[in-house]
Amino acid sequence: MNANQLIAADLYGRRVAARLSEGTAGLPYEITERLRAARMQALAQRKRVAGLRTAATVSGAGAATLTADEDFSLWQMAASALPILALVAGLVFIHTIQNETRANEVAEVDAALLTDDLPPSAYADPGFIQFLKQSGNKE
Repeated sequence: MNANQLIAADLYGRRVAARLSEGTAGLPYEITERLRAARMQALAQRKRVAGLRTAATVSGAGAATLTADEDFSLWQMAASALPILALVAGLVFIHTIQNETRANEVAEVDAALLTDDLPPSAYADPGFIQFLKQSGNKE
């Protein structure tokens, strides 16, 4: 429905409601109470349906409306969850690669320490570090 049709339907509904309200003046109390209760139920139902009908509106060059009437199929839900799953899988993959790289670096240092001619305690000696710096400058 376009905007003009919605306005015309709203005006028609208001005219019908006004005409129905005019005729209730001479009715007994029990009937008017039942009519009032029925109106309240109808209004509550209309508000609930109207609240569900327009869930989100996107503005810009064009307008798009997401309504509750559009049921998502299993494929649409899977397609909407796919980017999140890809992101999580990528993060897990990066974490695994980084852990493996760190483990390889530590293993290389340990292997160098164990296969070297010097004992590991020599590397902790501050004088040995000075010796390495000085011998590195001579080369």
